[in-house]
Amino acid sequence: MIPGIVAATVVSYAVGWAIHVPALVPVFNTLASYPFMIAALRRGDLRLAIVRMLVWAATMAVCATLLAYARPWEAGKVFVNGAQYREEMFGWILTGRGAESMPSRFIPQHAVHAAVFAAVTLVSGGFGSMAMGAALMNYMGTYVGSLAAASRHPVLAIVLGWHPWSLIRIVSFVVIGVVLATPLLSRVLHVSEDRDDSRRLLKWAAAGLVADVVVKALLAPAWQRLLLRVTGW
Repeated sequence: MIPGIVAATVVSYAVGWAIHVPALVPVFNTLASYPFMIAALRRGDLRLAIVRMLVWAATMAVCATLLAYARPWEAGKVFVNGAQYREEMFGWILTGRGAESMPSRFIPQHAVHAAVFAAVTLVSGGFGSMAMGAALMNYMGTYVGSLAAASRHPVLAIVLGWHPWSLIRIVSFVVIGVVLATPLLSRVLHVSEDRDDSRRLLKWAAAGLVADVVVKALLAPAWQRLLLRVTGW
């Protein structure tokens, strides 16, 4: 199943890039992965569903980053919020000023994003929140790929551009998205739901969201300086 998820996700980018309608790209991304999550949940394997969605997220990260590296300005147009996010992050790297280094700004923003993501997951069986997550992965990939294209050390820029706190948040959101999709799916599609396991996983995901904030608050200022040296700007 893992090769199938990877292949379907790659195809979703090829279709999205060809059609060139930004709003449809995350929908195509989600259609490529959602059946694999459903299949795992039908087997009663919540953790397998999470693993499959983590593979999907990793594949999106690679695809969006490589596309933006090869065609940075076109990626900014194809991926929703790509150009705006890239501009915001480049400004932060150049000046050290921005939401990334300001807990008073990014903590409320993270809280709102998590609340909206959870609510959309509950009412859509995960489909809507997966599309939200795909859009997020794509505009983050636009930033990282464009950073690499503008850097004198592109490989290192890609590694460092996927900030450690962002990776923690991505994993946490994947877990939340799969676990909170099961209540609706258990009624509509009769998938199995292990409530004890769900509660344990949600606790780990909540801890991840807290770790995301703590790591970001501690590392972001130094990370900005490191990225500035790597890019050679």
